[in-house]
Amino acid sequence: MSALSDDERDDDESPWRFALDEVGEDAEKPESEVIEPERLELEHVAFVLLGVALSAFAFYAAFGSL
Repeated sequence: MSALSDDERDDDESPWRFALDEVGEDAEKPESEVIEPERLELEHVAFVLLGVALSAFAFYAAFGSL
């Protein structure tokens, strides 16, 4: 919805966000952008491994006492 009321909106401005040719089966598909992976950095790997270890310990502590 638009923040403008019907009286404030121009006659040419549509209240719809997308036009009919932008949706549906006949719509043009946007070109997909290829995402390239970056190099692994030691700091990122260390924090991921720390998170996995802490999660494993939390599960062990929670379910180990059953």
